[in-house]
Amino acid sequence: MYKIKTHKGASKRIWKTGSGKLMHRHAARSHHRGRKNVTESMRRKQNDSVADQNPRVGELIPYN
Repeated sequence: MYKIKTHKGASKRIWKTGSGKLMHRHAARSHHRGRKNVTESMRRKQNDSVADQNPRVGELIPYN
């Protein structure tokens, strides 16, 4: 049986937690920060789960 190749772009952006959830960082964290209000900046600091948005992302990183 052949091994499945890991998608390197996805493996650098997405990680799996101990409980098995897939997480990613929010975009637009450091560009035009002066325009964004404080609540938006604080919300973008937190990590977000991927599984709710697209469950097929787990196929890109099978061994993480």
